[in-house]
Amino acid sequence: MPYVNIKVTGGAEAPTAKQKEELIEGVTHLLQKVLNKNPETTVVIIDEVDMDNWGIRGKTVTSRRSMK
Repeated sequence: MPYVNIKVTGGAEAPTAKQKEELIEGVTHLLQKVLNKNPETTVVIIDEVDMDNWGIRGKTVTSRRSMK
C-alpha cells in the first residue's frame, strides 16, 4: 500500500479543492505507471501548512513573501 504525503502552504495561496483532486489523481496514476502499484490501495494525503510554520533560508514563508 503506497502512502504519499504532499505538504503545501495554506492560506490565500493554498491549492483549490480541484487542484487537490488533480494532485491525488496524478500521483496515484504515476505510482501505477512507474511502480505498477494498485490504485485501489494507494493513499495520498495533502497537508496544508500555515505559512508561519514553514521556513526557507531562515525565514518563514510569510516573511519571505512580504519582502517581495
